[in-house]
Amino acid sequence: MNKRRIGTTPLDVTEISFGGAAIGGLYRACSRDVAMETLQTAWDAGLRYFDTAPFYGFGLSERRFGDFLRYKPRDSYVLSTKVGRLFRPVPEDQVPDHSYVDPLPFALDYDYSYDGIMRSVEFSYARLGLNRMDILFVHDIGTYTHSVEKTKLHFRQLMDGGLKALDELKTSGTISAYGLGVNEVQICLDVLNRAPLDCILLASRYSLLDRSAEAELLPLCRQRQTSLIIGGVFNSGILATGPVQGAHFDYQPAGKDILDRVGAMEKIAAEGGYPLAAAAFQFPLHEPVVASVLTGTAKPANLTRNLELLEIRVPPAEFARYDPYTVVQALG
Repeated sequence: MNKRRIGTTPLDVTEISFGGAAIGGLYRACSRDVAMETLQTAWDAGLRYFDTAPFYGFGLSERRFGDFLRYKPRDSYVLSTKVGRLFRPVPEDQVPDHSYVDPLPFALDYDYSYDGIMRSVEFSYARLGLNRMDILFVHDIGTYTHSVEKTKLHFRQLMDGGLKALDELKTSGTISAYGLGVNEVQICLDVLNRAPLDCILLASRYSLLDRSAEAELLPLCRQRQTSLIIGGVFNSGILATGPVQGAHFDYQPAGKDILDRVGAMEKIAAEGGYPLAAAAFQFPLHEPVVASVLTGTAKPANLTRNLELLEIRVPPAEFARYDPYTVVQALG
């Protein structure tokens, strides 16, 4: 599988990467055996960049990634995890509901400070059982997750000490790169305008359906030599399922406007002779600042099906047909 460079670092990552939320039990339980089988399917397909987070299953995803990667040659893969949440043990009946099924018995506290990030790294080492991680992402810092007031507090923590911690970890060789892992554009602009970042893991904001990142973030990333890792290319499923009843967009049932837009996109894909999902999966890779497209699932068959979308040729000129203004015009 082709590789691309992360910013100005020496890290090269595969163009398709594997994300670990689903094997941490997001929305539905995932057994250890299925998790290992899915990770092996990703490995056999040539994926060598793996992303996880303490939040995914409250440590469960990190444990499973560590178990799987422990006996792989260390220089044969790139691993990223995240900082910003610290976990503490609680009784089973006090485990908070964050849409993870059968998570480990912990509750979480947000901490983007110098000490919080350093503690998070220590805990991740223990959960992973590995002696190295390559990339750290500051996880979910912004109004998509927090209130405006909490966002201001967390942003100050990051600016006043969190970034110093990340820079020290990189300078010491503990990590090779750091950035943000978020679902929103504005916080990326806010941080990147104040501090350099090697990369940003951005979910759902650079897709056929949601171009939020195009106007300001992509040009700024090019200017700053900051790579993007793109998640959520199907926008919670609708670009894979099409505008069917119950289709989801941005983690919510899709409204009529979105259903209509995706219906128009399906017609474009049909005219071109390829499935819409193939165009959605391949779209971000036509932007040079994008280093990798993240895919995550807890089913080997689903992962294989997604990877098969790469084998379907979508001519580069086709992507211009999905320009939002063109699609709106097609709706009449």
